[in-house]
Amino acid sequence: MIIFRYLSREILLTMSAVAGVLLLVIMGSRFIRYFSSAANGEIPASILGSLMLYHLPGFLELILPLAFFLGILLAYGQLYLNSEITVLVACGTSPNRLLTVSLVPAAIVAVLVGMCSLWLTPAGALHNELMLEQQRSKLDFSALAPGRFQEFGSGRIAYASDVSDDGERMQEVFISERQSRSDGTPESVVTRATQGYQTTDPDTGSRYLVLDHGERYSVDAGRAEAERLEFDTYAVRLARAAEAVETDAAEFATTPVLFDSDNSEAMAQLQWRLGAPVMVFVLTLLAMPLSQVNPRQGRFAKLLPAIFLYVAYLSLLLAAMDAIGSGSLPVVIGMWPIHLAFLVFGLLLTYHAQRKGMSG
Repeated sequence: MIIFRYLSREILLTMSAVAGVLLLVIMGSRFIRYFSSAANGEIPASILGSLMLYHLPGFLELILPLAFFLGILLAYGQLYLNSEITVLVACGTSPNRLLTVSLVPAAIVAVLVGMCSLWLTPAGALHNELMLEQQRSKLDFSALAPGRFQEFGSGRIAYASDVSDDGERMQEVFISERQSRSDGTPESVVTRATQGYQTTDPDTGSRYLVLDHGERYSVDAGRAEAERLEFDTYAVRLARAAEAVETDAAEFATTPVLFDSDNSEAMAQLQWRLGAPVMVFVLTLLAMPLSQVNPRQGRFAKLLPAIFLYVAYLSLLLAAMDAIGSGSLPVVIGMWPIHLAFLVFGLLLTYHAQRKGMSG
């Protein structure tokens, strides 16, 4: 029991450190992308935290198997360098016993990965897609920052001196946009109003910005004259009704729905979700013989080959998922031969390492 706690603690602590670094890198990259979109006015900054939170299960689904794989390599590699494994084997702890001990934390990680892949990741992806679609369905000016000139696409530039907390009402609104007349000639339109608010036509779904008490100037290109229009109320159409987000995609579907579907994309997604926990056990079997190093080799001697092996494993699974989804690979075959091939390869490595240890 003492040996079990000691080895499990070493593996899990090393895995946690690796997972923390990988998670920081991946989440930092995704946060920069979202922050750039928020700075450009595409999404409000207030939803960044929620978007990152619901992306977390998807990140963990990919990171935890790799982190556990590297955790075994680094933890056991250090134990081999310190001759602790040699002492354990001399005291009667067989390599198979070490593998059994390693499979217990592997089962814990597999449960976490299974929870992410089968439940949390699709739920989080659907939540984020609906949230982004909700922001797209809002009027473009919902992300307008007060006191800044911002571009909202279609040649439209807007400014407001003050914006309410919900982004619905604005004070001292200025809008500059380029339009085309019915005869195709371009014109520049500048609209100024004391205040404005946003609304959606319930019949057409088109989005409008309603301006109160202002002026509208229209200037044709190449002309020194301008048309001036004063108004009490003026509505500017921002966009037509957007199509609803396709939430029936396989990546957003719940796992029970995938089981009931015979669609090839759904089957590919289902096999990926079911294979994610299996991958943890296969990687554990691969990591055990790869972690065997001697003091002359150093702790990181087999780290690079192990990473290449993991990349090959993951790449083959992703390629198989695409092939199943496109129909070029039969669903009956699926991804399972890849798991089986790496499982057999891990057994061969383990057998070779044990033979080498006995001959040594």
